[in-house]
Amino acid sequence: MKRTGFAILAAALLAATAAAAQTDYGKIEIITENIAPNLYLLSGSAGVDANHQDAAGGRIGVLAGPDGILMVDSQYGQLAEKVLAAVRRISPGPIKYLVNSHIHIDHTGGNAAIAKAGATIIAREELREEMLRAQGRDPAGLPTITYGMGPPVKFRMNGEIVDLIPIRAAHTGGDTIVRFENANVILIGDFYRNYGYPYIDIANGGSLKGMLEALDIMMKLAGPDTRLIPGHGTIINRSDLVPYRDMIRSVQDEVRKLIAQGKTLNEVLAAKVTAPFDAKVPGGLLPAGAAGTSADRFVTEIYQELKRGT
Repeated sequence: MKRTGFAILAAALLAATAAAAQTDYGKIEIITENIAPNLYLLSGSAGVDANHQDAAGGRIGVLAGPDGILMVDSQYGQLAEKVLAAVRRISPGPIKYLVNSHIHIDHTGGNAAIAKAGATIIAREELREEMLRAQGRDPAGLPTITYGMGPPVKFRMNGEIVDLIPIRAAHTGGDTIVRFENANVILIGDFYRNYGYPYIDIANGGSLKGMLEALDIMMKLAGPDTRLIPGHGTIINRSDLVPYRDMIRSVQDEVRKLIAQGKTLNEVLAAKVTAPFDAKVPGGLLPAGAAGTSADRFVTEIYQELKRGT
């Protein structure tokens, strides 16, 4: 049976919801890593999250000090108490701000709990609009301060200069990267990941074109010693972005050739155009919802965008 792009995406979302329901959140621990003065990362333990085997949920950034606490992302809602406990072990100070890198539930599910703990939620206007369209979102978790494309939003606190840098539709339509200037650290969000193939969330405004543009922006922003921290996968530096971008372009070119030959989506998937990279992409052949493997999902997203001519 032929399925439309919308049907594929809808099925993938249902499958992701089912996978989340299978995750035993009670087994997930929050691991804390101090990466710079006043700057910490929180990560979920590995091997428990059905959607993210490398580490449960998305990474959280925590900037803590005498000016209070700024958080980047909030993890799954089911882990909110554990996340708050981990933050309190870092600092008993007030949680003043929570910045969302994008809409996905493994990055925003704990928003309401963090807001009720006193934080003001800040994000792209597009992200707020996406949340308003979503079902079952606690209104307390909506961003109350928003911004669009334009210059970075700057915070000066705890000896840091924090830049919220909006990225045009890439992983989603409301992406933000967060740069800590003095620490020389950038939290990327999810438009780069080295566990699994890239995920272009078309349903929430993501685009292949925007993802490639975002990688080019990152290469200009980052210096040779800048630590780049994705929401999933290992910490990288600027040189790691080049093969990632080249891989995306190579797969894009192969899919474009097959479309020009009149191939259907199923025929393109059968061609295994990611095969030259599969051994280099951890988790690339693991299931990723109804779309099949992570590789299949990636190829499907490229096919859909190229067919639309965007």
